[in-house]
Amino acid sequence: MIVSGTVRARIALRAAALGTAALAALTGCSSTAGSRLPGPGYWTAQRLRGAQPWRAARHSGLPEPRSTPSPRENVRALRVGALFDSDNSGNHFCTASVVDSPEHNLLITAAHCVNAGNGTASRTNVVFIPDYSNGDSPHGVWTPARYVLDPRWQNGADPDFDVAFVLLKPLNGSNIQDVTGANKIAFGTGYQHLVRVTGYPSSASAPIACENWTSQQSPTQLKFACANYTGGTSGSPWVTRFDPATRTGTIIGVIGGYQEGGNTADVSYCAYLGSDIQKLYKQATQS
Repeated sequence: MIVSGTVRARIALRAAALGTAALAALTGCSSTAGSRLPGPGYWTAQRLRGAQPWRAARHSGLPEPRSTPSPRENVRALRVGALFDSDNSGNHFCTASVVDSPEHNLLITAAHCVNAGNGTASRTNVVFIPDYSNGDSPHGVWTPARYVLDPRWQNGADPDFDVAFVLLKPLNGSNIQDVTGANKIAFGTGYQHLVRVTGYPSSASAPIACENWTSQQSPTQLKFACANYTGGTSGSPWVTRFDPATRTGTIIGVIGGYQEGGNTADVSYCAYLGSDIQKLYKQATQS
């Protein structure tokens, strides 16, 4: 309920005569043990006019379509992590995330993060560090057992297949999903979604996250606008229906595809997760 300034002023004047208990009754607020309500003298006309409803104070609202918001920095990213090339003096080069699978051992990332797309073998000496931040590896350092990619990426760098699944080896007797949990994945879901995209820009040592609407770049590509998604965010998951309580949702893409994810920091792309990418997922989870 929104209370006008005139009504608030009347409430304050009446509360001055009736006391703070009446103020609580009139405003719909109740005191708890050990708490004290401000006296009626606190409620000047200026404070009454500036009062905001609790719901508006807690929720910032949805981004406008075609806007380019700025991301939040240093976010918690339990199911998202940095990919490192262990030959590269510790500088991460991509992002990956844990995706739900029967064996609890699966990541999703961009294909160009693990394979050059020119017919050569996939990268070796790659490690995944979930929730990496400023040199810390709170949930361990995980190594790949195998990559699953579409041959059309491996032999021709087709941007429509710039998606890879990575099977991880167990660590200390556990699989990655048992340690971090996982996001779901969905295929053939259309082009417009409100997504949360979390990744590791090369310019920072902690993850950023941003929410915005996706749109269609082409029948096989989606796009997403948010500032500061520089190199290193390739492979970042696009998560829809994100639940802030459980910090989980459903992946509908990863940064990659057209221009290997985008030539500018403000617009990112992803390959559409259609039936061919779904076949890759089945191959990764059934082998």
